[in-house]
Amino acid sequence: MKIKVLLGVSGGIAAYKAAELVRRLRENGAEVRVVMTAAAQSFLTPLTLQALSGNEVRTDLFDPAAEAGMDHIELARWADLVLVAPATADLMARFSAGLADDLLTTVVLATTAPLTLAPAMNHRMWLHPATQENVARLRERGVHVLGPVEGDQACGEWGPGRMLEPNEILDSLPLREGLELVGKRVMVTAGPTREALDPVRYIGNRSSGRMGYALARSLAARGADVVLVSGPSALAAPFGVELVRVESALEMDAAVMGRIEGCDLFVSAAAVADYRPQAMAVEKIKKDQAEQTLRLVKNPDILARVAALADGPFTVGFAAETQDLEAHALKKLQDKGLDMIAANLVGGGTGGFERKENALLVLWPGGRESLPLMSKTRLADALADVIVERYFAHCSTQDT
Repeated sequence: MKIKVLLGVSGGIAAYKAAELVRRLRENGAEVRVVMTAAAQSFLTPLTLQALSGNEVRTDLFDPAAEAGMDHIELARWADLVLVAPATADLMARFSAGLADDLLTTVVLATTAPLTLAPAMNHRMWLHPATQENVARLRERGVHVLGPVEGDQACGEWGPGRMLEPNEILDSLPLREGLELVGKRVMVTAGPTREALDPVRYIGNRSSGRMGYALARSLAARGADVVLVSGPSALAAPFGVELVRVESALEMDAAVMGRIEGCDLFVSAAAVADYRPQAMAVEKIKKDQAEQTLRLVKNPDILARVAALADGPFTVGFAAETQDLEAHALKKLQDKGLDMIAANLVGGGTGGFERKENALLVLWPGGRESLPLMSKTRLADALADVIVERYFAHCSTQDT
């Protein structure tokens, strides 16, 4: 069964991206219907989106032929997901106020489907307190907001307000038809941890969180109920994922162990600091000495604690190594009693921390699979396939 996406297009120069977005949605197996505002038609014709979607584009709330059957209610009921791209400042203000003064706002008010917005506007409009209040209010209601990002704008200025590209939007949407993990509870950790030295400085690492966030998105797209425990990261929460933000390794340990009961799968993609300062300085450390001695103590091994739980979840670890990748990863798999480990080389010219691509060597007792260099989004989907396959193989073994 195809996922039914209702795409709303509002009036901004980024409306031209809607054509590519429709094409990509259909390539990914979605059935697409489009609603355009009056302003959107100044930038893009309905005929273009009709040809690409294969369905008539709706533009008018008071279309006598369509509204004879209360078509705005039918559209609201039809959609599995409502995506508005671009979403202008004006449109988000109307969504926030609960107005229903055209077809798109009426459908949004009438639907119970998840709503995702991809904002696009001048950076001053995006940063205006009124817009920020409207976005905050929408998020509180469960609306998922993707972006915007910084970049060149049509007005010739630079700043936050540029709509995400269609492929970036698709990466955040649950378009997968197979829902193998429906009813399963999954926890993923992601990002770095920061261990405070004083009120200003901390010990950290170069993890961006991209791999963990992409995995959380991919597992949620398979129907799982996903909790993402994340260290500091600039990334937005993936669609349909509960995000728990933490700072230090101790905070991550508390968040994981406080929520792990009842989880079926645990994926530890976070780069958790092995050590922390024994004591944080109350005041900023001054640079009045030629040398400083820093005493460190070991942090809890979150992954090992989860793997050791009686009746615990299927546990997947990560290993970032600079040499002897397979040997080190295999030792970690065995020493911690993991069900699977995904290992990658860091510190080289490709892949690893702070990069958009990576490659993985996946190991489990008695098996292995190599996943070649690709974007972390695609790699997460490939790794999720392996995790799901091994998880159900593990479950069948346990049952027998």
